[in-house]
Amino acid sequence: MDLPDVAEKWSGKVSTVTIGATKEEGGTRANTVTVGGRSCVPFMDFEGDMGNKIAIAIDVLDVVPDDCPAPMKEAWGDVVNDPAAWAKKAVEECGADLICVKLDGIHRDKGDKSPDDAVAVVTAVKEAVGVPLIVWGSDDEEKDNAVMPKVSQALKGERALLGCAKEQNYKVLTAVCLADGHNIIGLAPLDINIGKQVNILLSDMEFPLDRIVMFQTTGALGYGLEYAYSIQEREMLAALQGDKMMSMPVICDIGYESWRAKEAKSSDEEAPEWGPQAERGVMWEATTATALVQSGCDILRMRHPKAVAEVKKVLEKLYA
Repeated sequence: MDLPDVAEKWSGKVSTVTIGATKEEGGTRANTVTVGGRSCVPFMDFEGDMGNKIAIAIDVLDVVPDDCPAPMKEAWGDVVNDPAAWAKKAVEECGADLICVKLDGIHRDKGDKSPDDAVAVVTAVKEAVGVPLIVWGSDDEEKDNAVMPKVSQALKGERALLGCAKEQNYKVLTAVCLADGHNIIGLAPLDINIGKQVNILLSDMEFPLDRIVMFQTTGALGYGLEYAYSIQEREMLAALQGDKMMSMPVICDIGYESWRAKEAKSSDEEAPEWGPQAERGVMWEATTATALVQSGCDILRMRHPKAVAEVKKVLEKLYA
């Protein structure tokens, strides 16, 4: 008996975004990373093209918070106090495709560091590694609007990915990304309609759609994972059905969200019945990541080296 053809026929695809610029393109990166391009549901290659492989970005913080989990500090060692050395270790030992410089220290409640401080950190990381860069603000809108233009200028020509542009605060970042040739992250708080609206606002400022990456605010395992999954899946299906304003690649903040879950951050003394914290946290981050790659995610922001290694193994099997 002949089996029916159950493959879906899609009319659209996820657009591609290229991060980084080589010397020939006016930058200094050793390579570029292109994400997106999928014309089928993730890993269902009998329906279409799976596009570019999911990229892993490892976070490098300008300031390590006081409540940073002990297993995270132990995993990275002394480099946590040196962003350039941290980035170098993430690339050389963990195989990071991208480095995400998280500028927590510029937040007025977390150090209130100056724009010059942020530029110094980003420049040091740029000189230490050859992979493309993501620079993520502090979520303090006033400080981000003061800092990100200078960071953008310092990275001019590198075609970095800068974030985040929000519905109520997007004009400054959009303007500097346009001026300096960068890509941009559009943020929406788990709301598909706001996500589309942000993309429309960026487009109205004549920002190219093929330089936008969407971020829907990630929910970790046990803390909104299923809702984040469903929102991202709906975005992906809209793209495959031909909606150009929903066709951008997606980035997920896996590391931060996973390690602030109580199951990951509680010490061995606080929760001895849960098993070793070092193992719990890694499993929490790896599980969150492996779930969301199937929802249509294109870039994973991660933190713990062992979690990165586990996710790489899963991706290798899925792509095989």
